[in-house]
Amino acid sequence: MTETALSSEETPRIREMIIDDFPEVFHIGEQVFTVEYSQSLYRTWDEYEITTLFNSDNELCLVAERGGHILGFALGTTVKKHNSPWMYGYLVWLGVRPDIQKGRVGSRLFHELRRRMVEQGVRMIIIDTSADNRAAVNFFTKQGFDDIQEHVYMSLNLTRKGRKKTGKKS
Repeated sequence: MTETALSSEETPRIREMIIDDFPEVFHIGEQVFTVEYSQSLYRTWDEYEITTLFNSDNELCLVAERGGHILGFALGTTVKKHNSPWMYGYLVWLGVRPDIQKGRVGSRLFHELRRRMVEQGVRMIIIDTSADNRAAVNFFTKQGFDDIQEHVYMSLNLTRKGRKKTGKKS
């Protein structure tokens, strides 16, 4: 299905994800969250991301659908800290099929997720993305996010020769 074929059809329907959507959501995630998207993030996209969030917060697992096809998804959760009166929303994953990105599907998913989080008493929504992911930063800025903070992400490849050893000597 091409972008022009999709654009001539009706507005996508945003609905709660059901178990039958898992394979299509997973495959869209595989297309979106690649090594080109992020050097480290792509390694965390797996089927357990979907099932874990669906089992804990299924009302915050949404899909955009048109003509019987899943166009994109949003997977979120809420966090209530015991020492804070605030409830936080966390948009964990937002993915739209690559061939229809920039077609407002992501915005529609985000707005429905935001509406549901507000209904649940969320006072702040948090997202995270790589600082160099300009497309994501621009998207979330358009949705009203601000106070951009860069964070450090480090990794240690344990399969490299010459790696430092930790712990006590035997």
